Amino acid sequence: MERKMSHLTESDRLRIEHGLQIRMSFQQIAQELGKARATIQREVQKHRVTSTKGAPGRITNRCIYRRNCDTWHLCEGRRCHRRCSACAICNNVCPRFQEEICRKLSKTPYVCNGCTDQSKCVLKKQFYVSSSAESDYRQLLVASRNGVNLTEAEQAVISKTIYAGTQNGQSVHHIMTSNKDSFTVCEKTVYRYINAGIIRTRRGDMPRSCSMKPRKQKAVEHKVDTKCRLNRTYHDFEKYRKEHPDLPVVEMDSVIGKIGGKVLLTMNFNNCTLMLAFLRDSNNSQSVIDVFNMLEESLTIEVFQALFPVILTDNGSEFSNPRALEISPFSGKERTKIFYCNPYSSWQKGHVENNHLNLRKIIPKGRNLENFTQEDINIVVSHINSLARRSLNDVSAGKLFEELYGKEVLNKLGIEIILENTVCLLPDLINK
Repeated sequence: MERKMSHLTESDRLRIEHGLQIRMSFQQIAQELGKARATIQREVQKHRVTSTKGAPGRITNRCIYRRNCDTWHLCEGRRCHRRCSACAICNNVCPRFQEEICRKLSKTPYVCNGCTDQSKCVLKKQFYVSSSAESDYRQLLVASRNGVNLTEAEQAVISKTIYAGTQNGQSVHHIMTSNKDSFTVCEKTVYRYINAGIIRTRRGDMPRSCSMKPRKQKAVEHKVDTKCRLNRTYHDFEKYRKEHPDLPVVEMDSVIGKIGGKVLLTMNFNNCTLMLAFLRDSNNSQSVIDVFNMLEESLTIEVFQALFPVILTDNGSEFSNPRALEISPFSGKERTKIFYCNPYSSWQKGHVENNHLNLRKIIPKGRNLENFTQEDINIVVSHINSLARRSLNDVSAGKLFEELYGKEVLNKLGIEIILENTVCLLPDLINK
């Protein structure tokens, strides 16, 4: 049978699920659908979902020691059974607990669909569910079509070429015709990027642009990774928080000064309301990555992981390269987890938004940040973090952070405790 190279359809996924249920092999399913065997295997492995359901009439105990365990009295408020296998809750309290993984899941078909042992197995299971697989596929399609179809390097080359040409009065059409090798997008797309501010030039630099009214269109953002939100949505954040309730959360945002100029990266520790701010020359993803790398070098990765285990931010293009933020370039280890708020839902990171109110008392909205230095910004946030907070029982965020993480860490972050009577939240604090 001739193989079709198109993507799997919803009907194909239903047939895959049915085939697995009646114990068909990947090869048999592939032949029935006219696909490659590897396509079916990848589909099943990529979209299988975990199930914690046990077996009727059996204790759901997944410890590898359950058959020979003789530990007693692990569960508070009751007497444990002599054998671990007769206890339904010891997995949650036993320090020796080690989960047993079904060996069948490491070989074809990699899922429990059609397994004859389902009715008596208490181990965690993996299933291929066509509806779930189709939903994941649709989400991937939507995410892959968002944003700008340019890398940062391509954006820089096109921006430089367009800017140089417009300074000589050249039209965009002339520039693109004369520099065909520099462009990977069409002329209409270039105009869209210019109007959105993604390509560096001004509409006034282009012939006839001043006499034409800009068209109303949806804003365009340059996403470094168009799939950055996959498995990092606010729903995923809430799920991760339930699984790891003890991990502190840091909210992250950008504060714009004068449009096109320097910007601030702000980070708010929700457990003590301490805020950090870092001056960046431009509002792009690399500037955020540079801040993360600088912090890791200054603090060590162990301290970084303790301070920033979970970060919640918005959907700005400067945060659209999450893998570069999550993974250390020095050791290759995971240093944090990035999650995104829902679009137009700034209230979901309300802690940092509220702290911005104090920041704006010193640096009003629209104020040019070009003459500021990082030392100036450190002074600003030091005063903000030295403010007595009613929500902290009249203790400042700086003092609470010092109790939690130590004075040495506070100093490395550039924060100092300001005397109560000298705290200032007015623009006069930084007279530049």
